[in-house]
Amino acid sequence: MKAIIIEDEKISREILRNYLKTYCPSVDLMGEANNIDEGGNLIQQHQPDVIFLDIEMPYGNGFDLLARFDDIDFEVIFITAFSDYAIRAINLSAAYYILKPIDIDELVFAVEKIAKKLNSPQTFSPSSVLQANIKSLSNKDQRIVLPQMDGFEVVQIKDIIRLEAADNYSIFYMADGKKYTLSKTLKYYEDLLVEFGFLRSHKSHLINLAQVAKYKKGKMGQVIFSDDSTALVSPNAKKELMAYFAK
Repeated sequence: MKAIIIEDEKISREILRNYLKTYCPSVDLMGEANNIDEGGNLIQQHQPDVIFLDIEMPYGNGFDLLARFDDIDFEVIFITAFSDYAIRAINLSAAYYILKPIDIDELVFAVEKIAKKLNSPQTFSPSSVLQANIKSLSNKDQRIVLPQMDGFEVVQIKDIIRLEAADNYSIFYMADGKKYTLSKTLKYYEDLLVEFGFLRSHKSHLINLAQVAKYKKGKMGQVIFSDDSTALVSPNAKKELMAYFAK
């Protein structure tokens, strides 16, 4: 598996290089870069299977590097200090990331997942969705990857009507009538989707405000959506709902 490290901190490059050599023998390191210009040149020169990419770097971040490519035909493992916006973007695309300081087990796990994908007939790359989201000029065009047993589904965020909690699972209800069950909590998706106009209207409901067609008053309010389905609105969420439509 041909690989490139793109990281501006020398000590971080050395640590990652040593970890890969010791714990990930399937990785053949082709080169290292300390900025996105050098990284872009190395990618074009070596055509790697995977790049280990820092997000925050001088003279442009890791997302700026990916935005330079019309097509991403390599996998990306992000190596990053914690950043809310960065992690949210990565999670939307179901890409891989490892927080600094690097945990060896997490590194090995990510490399093994990439290796398994490269050896399978599946051609889908989460990086391509991340790239599209980066290049998107408006939130309405953003997409999210929904992992499935047999692969992935990629959907437009604007087409999600609502999410409903089912224990530690979340059920997605789509505008085209499709339904997806994901093995993550509603809180996980709340953190991802709130900036795209979603509201946690109730402990069991996360709703797309753009899909709301009607609201019914009551001690426990109720919203009706474009597909005629409904969701509860708690007293605490009612104020935020009213504020949104007052705009």
